[in-house]
Amino acid sequence: MANFNISLKNYIFPHVNKEGWRFVAIFAVITALLYCICSFLGLIGLVLTIWCVYFFRDPARITPQIKDVVVSPADGIVQMITEVEGPEELGLQGKKFTRVSVFMSVFNVHVNRAPAKGKITKTCYVKGKFLNATLDKASKDNERQLLAMETESGKEIAFVQIAGLVARRILCFAKEGATYEAGERFGLIRFGSRLDVYLPLDVKPQVCLGQTMVAGETVIANLTSGNQAVEGVIR
Repeated sequence: MANFNISLKNYIFPHVNKEGWRFVAIFAVITALLYCICSFLGLIGLVLTIWCVYFFRDPARITPQIKDVVVSPADGIVQMITEVEGPEELGLQGKKFTRVSVFMSVFNVHVNRAPAKGKITKTCYVKGKFLNATLDKASKDNERQLLAMETESGKEIAFVQIAGLVARRILCFAKEGATYEAGERFGLIRFGSRLDVYLPLDVKPQVCLGQTMVAGETVIANLTSGNQAVEGVIR
């Protein structure tokens, strides 16, 4: 029962990422002004303020302690799994990768986590459009932050934060030369977006289209195992 109470408390009163408090404060001030005009408008503002707190929640996650594991960098749904060339902005053009795309709705946690243990070898920010993040061309046309990583086992992977139709700001704290543990926080995207993970072609993803992902917890692949790609069944 004690563990349940702790979990329930964290669910009702979630930890809020520090990047979100400014927005919560803005929503709260607007709510106060609306309440002075009309109590009904104030109620609407209160609901939106609570939603803002919910949006910027930053819960703790338990990352599997598995050697060479790749975990999901974002909460959301696996929207695409496809074979593509690596991002040219990272100097990976001409190399083939398996790209796993995780789409985040405005109701998902938007704090992003490093998919693997390793060193950031290159970063690149690209200005772009704000197309629907579910579109394949969003990976090349939308505003995005790209990161290349050399993992602990020497594998080369990449991951990309992509702004969406509603998102208007990508935050990335990772710098070239920095080392990360799998599941460690490295950034966030405000208000709906997508995360792409580029796996070496010989690494088979262990997730399926439509699967729900939990950032820092759901295993996407293992970089050194010989696992085959999995297939899922909707039940």
